[in-house]
Amino acid sequence: MLYPAFVEIDQDGSASGWFPDVAGCIFAGNTLEEAHSDAQSAINAHFELMKEQNLEFPFPKSMQEHLAEKAAEYQNGQWLLIPVNMSQFEDKTERINITLPLRLINRIDAKVKQHPEYGSRSGFLALAARKALQ
Repeated sequence: MLYPAFVEIDQDGSASGWFPDVAGCIFAGNTLEEAHSDAQSAINAHFELMKEQNLEFPFPKSMQEHLAEKAAEYQNGQWLLIPVNMSQFEDKTERINITLPLRLINRIDAKVKQHPEYGSRSGFLALAARKALQ
C-alpha cells in the first residue's frame, strides 16, 4: 500500500515531513534522501506500535484528496509515496475459497500486474476489503 507523505525542504537542504493519514508519524533528514529513508522507518515503526496496541491502521487518502481538503497546508514542499507492506503487520492468515466471475478475476490480475505494490491477487482483495471496511 502506498502512503503519501508531505516533506518540506529547508534552505540548508535538510528536510522534514509527516504522513497526513497517520497522526503523529513524522520524519526528517539532513537531505531529502535521508528524509525519504527516515519516512520509511518512521511509518514502519509507527505501524508496529499500532499493531502492539491493537489499533486499526489508517487507510491512505490520495494526494489529491489531501490537497482538496487543506491546499494551503501543502504549498511549500513536495509529496513522497512511501510503500508499506501491510502483511508484516497482520496477524495469522487463513486460506479461503471464493468464487468470482472470470472477467473480474482477469481485471484484478491485470491491475496487480500493473501495480506490483499489491503483491498478489490476495493482496489486492485484502486491500479492497480494508477499504470497504473503513
